[in-house]
Amino acid sequence: MSYESNPILDKLPKHLKQFIKPQNYENYTAIDQAVWRYVMRKNVDYLSRVAHKSYVDGLKKTGISIDHIPNMYGMNRILKEIGWAAVAVDGFIPPSAFMEFQAYNVLVIASDIRQLENIEYTPAPDIIHEGAGHAPIIANPEYAEYLRRFGEIGCKAISSAKDYELYNAVRHLSIIKEANGTPQSDIEEAEKHIDHLQQNMGEPSEMALIRNLHWWTVEYGLIGTVENPKIYGAGLLSSIGESAWCITDKVKKIPYSIEAAHTEFDITKPQPQLFVTPDFAFLSQVLEDFANTMAVRTGGLSGIKKLIGSQALGTIELSTGLQISGEFSNVIENDGKPIYIQTTGGTALAYREKELVGHSIAHHKDGFGSPIGKLKGINIAIEDMGPRDLKAYKIYEGEQIALEFEGGIKVEGTIVTGTRNLMGKIILITLENCTVTHNDKILFEPEWGLYHMAVGQHIVSAYNGPADLNSFDLTTHKVTESTIKSKKDEKRLQLERFYEQIRHFREGKNTTISRNKVFQALKRDHPKDWLLPVELYELAKQDNNVEFQQEILDHLEQIKRDNPKVGHLIDDGLQLVNGTLVS
Repeated sequence: MSYESNPILDKLPKHLKQFIKPQNYENYTAIDQAVWRYVMRKNVDYLSRVAHKSYVDGLKKTGISIDHIPNMYGMNRILKEIGWAAVAVDGFIPPSAFMEFQAYNVLVIASDIRQLENIEYTPAPDIIHEGAGHAPIIANPEYAEYLRRFGEIGCKAISSAKDYELYNAVRHLSIIKEANGTPQSDIEEAEKHIDHLQQNMGEPSEMALIRNLHWWTVEYGLIGTVENPKIYGAGLLSSIGESAWCITDKVKKIPYSIEAAHTEFDITKPQPQLFVTPDFAFLSQVLEDFANTMAVRTGGLSGIKKLIGSQALGTIELSTGLQISGEFSNVIENDGKPIYIQTTGGTALAYREKELVGHSIAHHKDGFGSPIGKLKGINIAIEDMGPRDLKAYKIYEGEQIALEFEGGIKVEGTIVTGTRNLMGKIILITLENCTVTHNDKILFEPEWGLYHMAVGQHIVSAYNGPADLNSFDLTTHKVTESTIKSKKDEKRLQLERFYEQIRHFREGKNTTISRNKVFQALKRDHPKDWLLPVELYELAKQDNNVEFQQEILDHLEQIKRDNPKVGHLIDDGLQLVNGTLVS
């Protein structure tokens, strides 16, 4: 096991555990720690005034330090007090898996940390975004329940085949943008590819719509009033650039509603508008309104068509409670209703999320097809027939029968047996020597073996994933691209050593280090680095070494002239030290 488990993580299904990786805390460099410290000090100073009150309270409750990158397995010992846990993953994981983790009260944390060059914002999920953004807010019970419920509903959302292509493209961009030395042309090409995909997605899938809701609440949500909003979204809480930008009048504020599901976003740019919820409870209200539009609650012809379009494992549930899980490939319809459904490849049948004995993917390895609906000319549906009714209509062991359904599906064969649910309703009828046809088309032939006919008048639910998690091998996720760990040259290693020496000095681990020597070497060998001079200035100010302070300030002024883009970062760092930062 690559991670330290606990009672919450023990409950995770096996297919989610495949995404967990060790945090490898020892791989964080002193530069990484300095980036964390800078962002957190600036955020806490600023966010204490503009974030929802749960944020600062949550930092204390979740044990997140301002000075040190959190060890998430140490964090787990504190998170368990509020019924949550955290795991490390490698960057983006598929949206359905991400949401399913939430359904189990598990916070997914990308353990990498952004480069100093991307200190204000990165499209890549990192430990600043996840640990400093998501974790503190879940200390609020109402919000934590919203997050769990969102995961529970979101992981049932049906994707389209194009969604996965977009997921891979966004993951690729996040990886190359955080990799040292990636040519700007490669980044621009990746951004253009994402833009092209987003412009050609077609009708948005359920996953695309609910991902929009996730973005405008969990990631980029504001709370309170349009006139005086506070920040609670993790993307804003972890972005020292956008957390200030979002409060200004340059960003349009819109009252939160289900319309947010139809508002797309661009992960590569600051958001032009944000949604404001009056309180956390209202988030759950909108979520339930959206869930009422999903196939998991509406089923029907549109639900089965969504599953066919997803080209992925999904489940339909019939009005008898019978659940059919597989990759759906075809539906025959009549008068706007499904009258026959077909899967391809391994298919499993279940009832109440438990696989029926004798109906695993081994038994239905070549797919499964069945009529849906009522028999022609008979008022009572098969599912509503009691034992005497079934006998009267010759749906009885040993009887040779010809069943014609509304819409023209015919099932002819000899009844072998039937399977009933807990309420006594018949949910499956098994026939031998069976032929199934629709008009002149043969759907099943006697040579294919026993025919298992599902019983159900309606499709009441359709959703992503299997009914019984144990029916399928779900631990087959292939990572197309991993986070790039660039080989460090001697110059980079030297800079890391300088940061480590100053960190050890500040923490009292080694007070014999000459800060002046480090500073002179830094000026000579790393004249563009600005964060370590800010840390040296902080130490010089603590010692009241005015001369050294001035020398550092002069150097920082030169950096600002040479690279105006970092000027505001330097100024904010100095103001933090001087206690004068006002955003």
